Amino acid sequence: MSQLLRHLPAVETLRQQPPLVDLPEALAVTLAREAIATVRAQTATGAIATAAAMESALNAAVAQRVAKLQQPSLRRILNGSGILLHTNAGRAPLAASAIAAIGDTARGYCNLELSLDDGRRSSRQDHLKSLLCWLTGAEDALVVNNGAAAVLLALHALAAGRQVVVSRGELVEIGGGFRIPEVMTAAGAALLEVGTTNRTHLRDYEKALARDKNHQIAALLQVHRSNFALVGFTKTPDLAELAALAHAHDRPLIVDVGSGALGGVAAAVHGAFEREPLVADVLRQGADLALFSGDKLVSGPQAGILVGKRAFVQLAAQSPMARALRVDNLTIAALEHVLRSHLLGRASTELPVLAALGQSLETVAHWAESIAQRLRDRLPDVWRVAVESCEAQLGGGTDPLVRLPSASLVLQRAGWSGPELQAHLLAAAVPVIGRVRGDRVWLDVRTLLAGSHGAAENALADELLASLQPTPG
Repeated sequence: MSQLLRHLPAVETLRQQPPLVDLPEALAVTLAREAIATVRAQTATGAIATAAAMESALNAAVAQRVAKLQQPSLRRILNGSGILLHTNAGRAPLAASAIAAIGDTARGYCNLELSLDDGRRSSRQDHLKSLLCWLTGAEDALVVNNGAAAVLLALHALAAGRQVVVSRGELVEIGGGFRIPEVMTAAGAALLEVGTTNRTHLRDYEKALARDKNHQIAALLQVHRSNFALVGFTKTPDLAELAALAHAHDRPLIVDVGSGALGGVAAAVHGAFEREPLVADVLRQGADLALFSGDKLVSGPQAGILVGKRAFVQLAAQSPMARALRVDNLTIAALEHVLRSHLLGRASTELPVLAALGQSLETVAHWAESIAQRLRDRLPDVWRVAVESCEAQLGGGTDPLVRLPSASLVLQRAGWSGPELQAHLLAAAVPVIGRVRGDRVWLDVRTLLAGSHGAAENALADELLASLQPTPG
């Protein structure tokens, strides 16, 4: 092995050879070191046994790093997974108007914190506050950079150094290891559990408040169980009753709504919103603060939204933490257009996820058959394309019990396993994700539609065709 390792070139020698020689010197040196280290490690494991294999591996390691410089890491993909709000795929695709707003705002300077009425400094929250208040009936609103940040900020502003009462059945964990008890600790608040995993009564909260002689309880928190279902022998207090109890003891009620259904489309199709509370209803029933995400059922960019009583929103807004969690001008530009779409009753047609959600099964099946036929007409004989019934999901922390009738393109290629076919799709210029079943990959057409930005069947079929045709490298 030591003899073989002597064939590795010096860093300086390698960085002066194509394609590294055309790069800035410091970058070329870094990439040369990385490539040599990679090949040295491969040799140590026995994966490289000859000088020729070493040279080939070194060329590949260099080429891979140089190619990575040329291609963006964050790229658009086609989502055939059957999950509309796919967290790993960026959740809700933005509407065309929101994308245009981002481009227009990014093109130059903007009035982010500048009043166009008098030229004085203003708040970036002014661009969204009225829209959110009109939509939800709230007195005030605040937008931060994601849903977890909204929970963190609310707890820190209202309850730092004191206790927050939560039902044991609502101590949830969502994606990325975000747990209610841990975020409460990070916010400086102490958790006070009541009830049991499956049953919490109003009297459990009453007992906790009755024992609080030193006023250590700062607030009551209700967390919507948005990413799992609790069924069977269960009990959860009515929100209005819980709010009345909190107010009788002069405590605020904070409700983590989660996905943020805004109405209009909430009574929509397939019973999809049956268990998702409307933000306006949560406030109407007495919640002092409602917290939700901007990139779930709002169908906008990543954001965390706080709406409710002005006194409590302002406590959050005045916290030093609010500045650390604030949103930028591009998020505001996109969210403004999305909220206006909701407010004007256009959300179910303009916002891609909600539009795809509202498509009938007949429409989805028609698209599937049309795309499948175009693929069959143009792909080589080694490919098989079928259409099968399937079920899509909302995803993104919304109701897990909802199943949306849909149709999938079922792809198969002679001589390839399902994982090999999926790897081929991921390596395409526009990568495609689907569900692997045996030697086939299923692509849900409802979720493909959500990311197609209104493209016709032929355009979507051609894009899929381009992802299928190149041979693997």
